[in-house]
Formats: sequence, structure tokens, C-alpha cells
Amino acid sequence: MSDRLANVTALPDRAVPTRIGNLVFETKAALLRLRRASADLSLNAPKRHRRGTMLTSAPVLATIRSPLWTTRGGAKDRALNAGKIQNLRAAIAGLDGIEVAAGEVLSFWKQVGKPLRRRGFVEGRELREGCMIATVGGGLCQLSNALHEAALDAGLQVVERHAHTRIVPGSRAEAGRDATVFWNYLDFRVRSSRPFRIEARLTADELELTIRGKIATPSLSVPDFSIGLTAHDCLTCGQVSCHRHDPDDIEAGTPTAWLVDGASPEFGALLSDRAGREDMLMLPSRRIGRAARGWPAVIAERTADLAALRRSLALRSIGPGTPRARALIEADERLAAAYARKLDATHTHLIVAQPLLPHLWRRGVLQGRSFEVMLDRLPIDAMHHVLDAARDLYPESSTLGDFRAPEAIAAAEREALGEAVRLITPHRSVAACFPPGRVQVHDWQPAKPLPVRRGGKTFLFAGPALARKGAYAMRDAMAGLEIDLLIERPGEECPDFWHRIDVRKMQSLPEELAGVLLPAIVEHRPATLLRALAAGLPVIATEACGLPPQPGLTLIPPCDPLALRTAVAAAMV
Repeated sequence: MSDRLANVTALPDRAVPTRIGNLVFETKAALLRLRRASADLSLNAPKRHRRGTMLTSAPVLATIRSPLWTTRGGAKDRALNAGKIQNLRAAIAGLDGIEVAAGEVLSFWKQVGKPLRRRGFVEGRELREGCMIATVGGGLCQLSNALHEAALDAGLQVVERHAHTRIVPGSRAEAGRDATVFWNYLDFRVRSSRPFRIEARLTADELELTIRGKIATPSLSVPDFSIGLTAHDCLTCGQVSCHRHDPDDIEAGTPTAWLVDGASPEFGALLSDRAGREDMLMLPSRRIGRAARGWPAVIAERTADLAALRRSLALRSIGPGTPRARALIEADERLAAAYARKLDATHTHLIVAQPLLPHLWRRGVLQGRSFEVMLDRLPIDAMHHVLDAARDLYPESSTLGDFRAPEAIAAAEREALGEAVRLITPHRSVAACFPPGRVQVHDWQPAKPLPVRRGGKTFLFAGPALARKGAYAMRDAMAGLEIDLLIERPGEECPDFWHRIDVRKMQSLPEELAGVLLPAIVEHRPATLLRALAAGLPVIATEACGLPPQPGLTLIPPCDPLALRTAVAAAMV
């Protein structure tokens, strides 16, 4: 950074800002805010508009896109740019989806509100007195610029607009289509003779603002093309004696936040391989429950102990007739909310556990950020499809309808998965749900072998005796097979599910097994199968278990008793 500044000479037309000048500016601003506040007490003051649905299908009148990032600075420049994006993230919550009736005035500040830290605003870059400086709420002019430009293209009437006094290179101000705002006396206001709707969102790279409605004619407003002087910032002005001067570190890295839940060896290895020293691991707890304790302690951590405790208590108190999936979704939502409160604006890239994804998406946390998703199960849409098809085969099952998510959650996951820059999973069946190139397959980690030897005629059913684990196919395949079946975990379809078939619930592992079975319809983590393969035991499973073809593994179709019976007979030879 020092070499860069050494090549920049101070501009002769630029006086160095002083603390006295800053005090005079703040005094004037306070008086102007009082005058605006008094004016807004009148009956004709703009009101705050609510979200609506009447114009969701109205024609698009204008769409404006503007880039979120500049790349010329270092750590502090990126931090302020990230702060600007956080401010945009907080501000568009007041604009996205609102519908304005004919003749009514839309006020930028009435919709966005005062930029305070307690409302989610942070320090961002703001143009003040000719300099780009760091202030809470800085960067909102990018949103007002986009709104002004879209209003012009859509034919709205500009009621109030203020041009920037200095020009940021590459900004709308260079074309005279900008609109500066400063709480609360510099506002941007528009209206129309017909109703209109605002839609605003952030992608990983852009601010996108759309106006919908039925505007009859283009606006006759003529933008002010008066061009001011070029704005200065600490990267270019060369005024190292200025009290605002704040040198930057060009070489500093960009931190990533890992938002995780239950640990797995595969994603634990991913964290160990990829995490940088500036990264942050957000996990439920190191003290409550066992799900998150397996994450390696390789980077700084933040926990959500209260959310973890509430989940633990909620899952223990599930009553009869209450689907477990509902309790899990509610717990995931609370955990996502806790993480959202702990995220810094500088966390511009996230790696997110799949169960948290739809909740973070619905809260707007992922807007303006790039993110990857660690997939540990089928997408909700795919899971619903698979379970619905199985329920058609086994309508008597009492469990195939348990795993259902509300459509709003499914839709949020669908949208978020579409925006993710990368999907990561070791599960081959999950990876197959997406187009080639969208998923990075991370191999299953070597497992500790089961402490048994091969032999006898006892097969281990690697799961509870539930329909989604293939219990119906297993029961039908047992006819004519002289084997002993050991059920690994508690849980069955009904008390008399196996009829007169002799099966046993496992108390401990026997000394020898003929093989391990899992004809699952849905299986997220085939831990017992991995351990069986590591021990050299024959394994019979479906592709739903997510394992790649390999020696010792026989893959069969799900819900196919004949194929299962044939594979079991072959394993006994």
C-alpha cells in the first residue's frame, strides 16, 4: 500500500479536511434534519408503504443492475465495501415487495428508516464533503441511484432528487442519473398516476432493482447533468496528513464463515483442508449435545448454545402424533437466526450446512454474499418425490408421510440451491440430483471397521425397520431365505410388522456376520455400511445409500424384494 501511495501526489485543488470543518458540517446537518422532521409532521407527508401482491405479475417497466464490488483496495477497502453491502441488505428489506397506490409519494427514507447499528447497519463507504469516508449506513446511495434510474426508465415522476456534489468514477453520477440521500434531509421521492411495485434483491455480485406496474407514458423529468469534482478516498488522494487517513493492507485475505450443524468426518475433513486463518466456524455448541462436537477445532469459533439447548429440549419433549420433521425444522430456523445475528459484514462468503439453508435464504442473510452448500441429504423436493412414490407402493405405512417440509421451506431451499456457487457432498445419489458440474463430490472418509469377522448366516439390517430404510422389501425378501436377521436400531412400522418371521433387535454385535443389508429408499449417511466395507463384509444396498460402486458392494434397486433375495443368496455362497 505504501508503494501505491508513494506514486500518488496530493491534488492541488483539494484542501485537507479538518476536525473543525467536520463539526460545522454536523451542526448544519442537525439543523436541516430538524427542519425536515418538522415538515414531515404535516398531513401531506409521505407514508410508509406495505408489501403487497396485487402487482406481482404486472409488466416489468424497468430493471437496473449495478455491481456491488470494487477490487482496487485491500482489507479495509473490502471491509467498507462489505459494510456497504450489509447496509444495502438491511435497507432493501424496507423496499422489496412494496406496492405504491396511484398518486401516492414514495419516500426513500420513510421506507428504509434511520440507519442505526441496532437495525443492522454498519460502517460503509459514504461520500461526504468530497471524500469517501466510513460512516454507519454508508453506501446507501447505490440503492437510491438505482431507484432513481429505474424511476426515470419506468416513467415515474421524480418529486425530490439531489445530485452528488462529487463524482465517483464509474457511478451513475457520471451520467447525471444519480440521487444522493442523507438521513433525513436529503431524500429521494417519486410518485405516479398509476400504481407501481418495487422489487429489490442482492446477488453475490449485483444489486438488482425492478419496477413493475402500468405506467402510461415516460417521465418528462430531466436529470441534472451538472458535473462536480471527482471524489477522493484514502487509496488515491495522497493526503496522508488528513485526520481521516487510514492506510490499507492490500495483501490481507477475505474471511469465510462456516455455518454448520452436526459434524461428519467428510465435512470435518473439508473444514480442515480449506479453512483459512481468518475464517470463522459457527456451530451449535461444544457443551450441549453431541452433534457438533466432531468438528475439528482449527479456526476461531462462535457458538449458539441457547439455540442448541432449546433444540435438545424440544426433541426430547416431542409428543405422540407430532412429526419429528416439524420439530427439526423449527430448531434449524432458530439456529439459523442465531447465526445470522453473529455474522459480520466482512463475512462475504459462506459455507452453509444444508438444513440451515432455506432459513438463511428467507431471512435475506445470503443476499449480497457468495455461498457454498454442504449437502448431507436429498433436496426437499426430491425427498418429497421419492417418499410420495414409496407411499403409493406401501399405502399402509404409517411413517412415509412423516418427513414433509412446508412448501415455503421447500421453495426457499430450491431458490437458494440455484444461487449457490458450489454444492459439496460425498453422497452420489444426492449429487445425481443436480446437473453435471454443479456438485463437487467429496469422498467418504475411511471408516473404522466393524469388529466382526465374516461367517455364519446372520445378516445385519443397518438401520431401524422403517419403510424408508427398505423394511417392506426386506420382509418380502425373507420368504424362502434361511438367514437370521439382526435389526441394528430401534424403530419399526408397527408392533406386528414382521408377522411370524424371526428377527432380533441387536443388543451387541455378534462375533461374525454373513453380511450387512440396507435396501433403503432414503438414506443420508451410510455409516454402518462404510464400516462393514472396511471390515471386508459383503454389503447389499441401494443407490439411495450414496455409495460409489466398489469391491464388496452389491447395488440393487429399491423396493425390489426379488433382487434383494438374489443378492442375499449370492452373499452366502
